[in-house]
Amino acid sequence: MSNAKQILAMLRSRAEGDDAQFYSIALQVAASEARQGHRDTANELRSAVDAARGAGGVKASIPVSFAAPRGDLEGLLDYRDPVVDLQDVILSASVCERLNGMLLQQRKRDWLREHGKVPSRSLLFVGPPGSGKTMTAEAIAGELKLPLFIIRLETLITRYMGETAAKLRLVFDETRRRRGVYLFDEFDAVGGHRTATNDVAEMRRVLNSFLQFMEEKTSTDSPIIAATNHPELLDRALLRRFDDVLEFEMPTAAQIRAVIKANLKPLKFQRAGWAAIEQAAHGLSQAEVARAADEVVKTAILEQRKQTTTQEVVAKLTERQAMRTAFAVKR
Repeated sequence: MSNAKQILAMLRSRAEGDDAQFYSIALQVAASEARQGHRDTANELRSAVDAARGAGGVKASIPVSFAAPRGDLEGLLDYRDPVVDLQDVILSASVCERLNGMLLQQRKRDWLREHGKVPSRSLLFVGPPGSGKTMTAEAIAGELKLPLFIIRLETLITRYMGETAAKLRLVFDETRRRRGVYLFDEFDAVGGHRTATNDVAEMRRVLNSFLQFMEEKTSTDSPIIAATNHPELLDRALLRRFDDVLEFEMPTAAQIRAVIKANLKPLKFQRAGWAAIEQAAHGLSQAEVARAADEVVKTAILEQRKQTTTQEVVAKLTERQAMRTAFAVKR
């Protein structure tokens, strides 16, 4: 049977309105019963949890207060209610396969824990700007029906000794208290080489704290995603802390077509000259291609048209290329 500590933890989580923690502890009890050979009891507990979750709707495990972090967490976490899932993101077959494997482990995490295993939950996304890293993090949250929280590095990192590590501790405590998807964007600001010549002792301590926090056990299995445009700046010790490292690349010709088609809806686009479009989009990121297509749609709406042409799409892609060139010159 469950011990007094588990019962006490369940009562506390119920009193705090923390449904996610309440159900998590209940499933831990079910796993304990299964390991003792009480399969019927374990199955009844799991069924009861599923029924309770279903009765409250899809988002019953997300308290209202969680959507707007307060107190010490206010300003550290940006809440985003996911509106996309994995099918909305244009990714390579390899990345999709590995993400689906991680999602399966997250969905079946109770089964894994019954066998003494924990699901993969920490991912490192590397790739150029606009390659879909942030959107993929949102898609993971959407697939798991969890909130997405983006850690605001401009608030996290301060110049006062010990304060950044203390704030990082708050963030990781929240990942253990509330189940959600947590995204560290521009992660190289935290995970840079500890031996970098332009580093300071404080940032080395921050990185050491991050490495330590990543090793701590959690019952929520909250996915933690770090994303960077500059993987060469990361400390090598980080690689073994992440369950998987996924590389995002510039879109292929096939992916350019997919992005254009997805973002031109609901316009009609007949006899598309894909060779010219692919040539115009060459070197642009997925986000830039999507924005170009979006501009085509907005123009058509304002002109009260229901269709577009290859020339219009190429023109908007060319404008994006010019913007990139102008930025490069200024740099």
